Amino acid sequence: MPAQYVFWECLAYNFLMKTPSLLKRLLCGLLLLGISGCVTVVSSQVEPDQIDGNLVVGRVITTLHGERARRYLPQLRSIELENQNTSQRYQIEIDSGDEYFTIDLLPGRYRLTRVQISEGAFRSMADISGTFSVDSGVVTYVGTWRFMVDSPRYGRMVVLAMNTDTQDTAAMKDFLVKRYPSVSEQRFLSHIPDPFRTEARLYEVMPYPRYPRYFRRHWW
Repeated sequence: MPAQYVFWECLAYNFLMKTPSLLKRLLCGLLLLGISGCVTVVSSQVEPDQIDGNLVVGRVITTLHGERARRYLPQLRSIELENQNTSQRYQIEIDSGDEYFTIDLLPGRYRLTRVQISEGAFRSMADISGTFSVDSGVVTYVGTWRFMVDSPRYGRMVVLAMNTDTQDTAAMKDFLVKRYPSVSEQRFLSHIPDPFRTEARLYEVMPYPRYPRYFRRHWW
C-alpha cells in the first residue's frame, strides 16, 4: 500500500478515536460556560457608591453542633439567591463564620436556594429554601441567619434559623451607620425569609483534599 494512503488512514483513525473525547470536553466547556453565565458572583458587602437605593442587609453566623472532628471550624463560604421574577441568580461570597452581608437588588421576590460550607479544604453544599421580598427605595433587613452544622458524619445535616430581635436590629443599625452613612437614615423594612427555620442534608463537593480514593472513608 502506498505510503500516502497509510498516512491518511492513520490520520482518519486517530481523528475518529479522539473525537468522543473532544466532544466530551466541548460539551463540558459549554455546560460550564452556561452555568457561570447564569450566576452573578458578588462580594459579601457592596461598595457604598454602587448602591442604587435597594440595599439588602443581613447577618450570617455559622456554628458547629456536636464533636469537633476537623482542625477547622465550619464557616459559610457562599449563599445563592434567585430572583423569582427574572430567574437571575446571585452568589454572595461570604468566607466567614460571622459576617454582615449587603447586596443591592432590584425590587421583587427572592428565594434562598443554596449554601456552601467550608472547613479548611473540605467543602459541603446544601439546597435550602427561603423566600423574602425586596421593596423599592428602602433598606430591606432580612435578619440574622444562623447555620447550625452537624459534626462530620454520614447523613450530615445543617439547620438554618432566621430571625431577629431588638439587639440584632440595633447592631445592624450601628453597622449601617459605619459602613453606609448615606443610607443609614433611610426607612428600612424587616422581611424575615419564610420559612424562618429549615433543615437540609449536606453533601461533600470538590475540591476534596488530595487523598487517594481508597483513603476516603466518607462521601458526605
